Order: sequence, then C-alpha cells, then structure tokens
Amino acid sequence: MEIILHLGAHRTATTSFQHYARANAAALASQGVGVWGPEVTRDGVLSGVIPVKGAQGPSAQMARARGRLALRLEGARVAGLTRLVVSDENMIGAPRRCLRAARLYPGVGERLARIFHAFDGRITCAVLSIRELDAWWESVLAYAVARGHRLPGAGDLDRLVTGGRRWREVISDVACALPDVDLVILPHEHYASRPETRLAAMTGIDVPRRAARVWLGRAPDLASLRHAVAQRGGEASHLPGEGRWQPFDAAQRAALRESYADDLFWLAAGADGLARLAEETGPDQAGRHPPTAQTTRGQDHDIETRHLA
Repeated sequence: MEIILHLGAHRTATTSFQHYARANAAALASQGVGVWGPEVTRDGVLSGVIPVKGAQGPSAQMARARGRLALRLEGARVAGLTRLVVSDENMIGAPRRCLRAARLYPGVGERLARIFHAFDGRITCAVLSIRELDAWWESVLAYAVARGHRLPGAGDLDRLVTGGRRWREVISDVACALPDVDLVILPHEHYASRPETRLAAMTGIDVPRRAARVWLGRAPDLASLRHAVAQRGGEASHLPGEGRWQPFDAAQRAALRESYADDLFWLAAGADGLARLAEETGPDQAGRHPPTAQTTRGQDHDIETRHLA
C-alpha cells in the first residue's frame, strides 16, 4: 500500500481539498484510494508521535503511537486500499508557531522525522503546497487576528520579511526528514481551486469531480477583521480600506515576491535533487509524475486562485 503524506501547507486550500476528498470517499475507495483527513489524524491515531507532557516519556508515547498506527494501516490494507493519502497540514506545525518565530515552519524537520518513524518508513510520497510569500503571510495574519491575535506592528512585519527562511529551506528540511521519499511541490497558484487535479498529481487515478469547486476556510476580509477587533475592544481604525487586508507595504511585498520567485526558479532547476515541481499543464493532465517546467512569475498568477484559503 502506497502511503502519501499531504502536508498542506496551511492557507493553501487544504480545507477545501479535505472536503472534496470526504465528499468522494466512496468513489475513491472503489479505486483503492483512501484519504485520512484531520477527522482521523486528530482523533488519536497520531497521538504521541509529537510528544506531549504527561506520565509517559517520549519513547513510550512513540511506541504506543507506532502500534496504534500499524493496526490502523493493516485495517486499511485488508479493506482493499492500495493508496492511502494522509492529509493534515498540522503535521508540519502550526501557523501560530510561524508567527511567534517570524519564520516559515521552524522545527518541521524534527516533526516529520518523527512521523516518518511512526509510519515505520513506509511513506512513499509527500506533497507540499507552497504559496507566494506575501499572500501566505497576509492570509495567516488575517486568520490569526480574527481569532484573537494582536494586530502586527511595523517591527513584526519587518521580521516576517527579513526572517531569512523561504520555502526552499522548508523543502530542504522536509526532504532531509523523509529520506528516499518522492517529494512533490504543488504551487498554490496552479492548484488552489482544483482539488481534483491536486489528487491526480498525488495518486495518478481517474479522479472524481463532485464537490470540486467548494471554497472553504477563506481568510476574513477587512470588514470581518474590523468587526472582530472591535468586538474585543481593539482599535478597528488601524484596519482602513476595503476588500482584502494588505498589512505589508509595497517594498515589503516586492521583497517577499522576489523570494518566492527565487524559490520557484530553484525548484524548476531541479531543487538540487530534493524535490519535484509539479505544474499543471491542463485540467486533465496532472498524472502521477507530471512534467517539470520552467515558469515565469507573470504566467504563474491567477487572480481567482491566488487568495484561496
């Protein structure tokens, strides 16, 4: 049974993809494909893989997690599954940790090394979606502020821009933690609004299309953010304008976009053999091993999909 990790990242339409997979569970199972979303991964099956404080030490927690996971995987195999997609963006960490550290996914390597061990090295493929950095941080910030995080100051925003950690470093950490695993990178700008194409890139099957255009988990707009801030006694006037919130100034956005362009160039050039860049060449052409192609930033942008999730 192939085991495919769908790692997210957050704010790259993962919730929409997971909804699509649940809506098509029966059709996928008929082709031998199962999908474990957060409703499975956060219901105890991975408990102890990332140790928590308690009566048991990390080794004991891991041993129990490995046994629990082995039983669940054997059940999936007996049920006739030949491919299992494990989709949970929290496997690579939480956005709040990124905000606290002002860096993309600190500690991702250690987390995934533990997950690799928990699966007894049986992972065959890992899939990571990446997104233009200014849009990613803006979406993370909007979602955090709506949930009670304070509004970022000028210094906070500058640290996000100058933190020095790009998708390239995240990808390198993931590749190191998952040795000999096929690591596929999906640009959000191509795949955000097409969960069926994303699944085809993961599995190579004839994908169903039911619920393929449901958009969930979108970042709140400025009106929603002002309401949330005002409700908790904050200063909503610090969020002027209409439409989407853009906390970065023009120079900061340009710097973040340049970093993302460098990441895409590195990926298109082969990513030092660490990962493959999967790019859509048509609505039905994303197979198990889609071709790698050079891109330009002007061709990458899709106004409809750039801000999904």
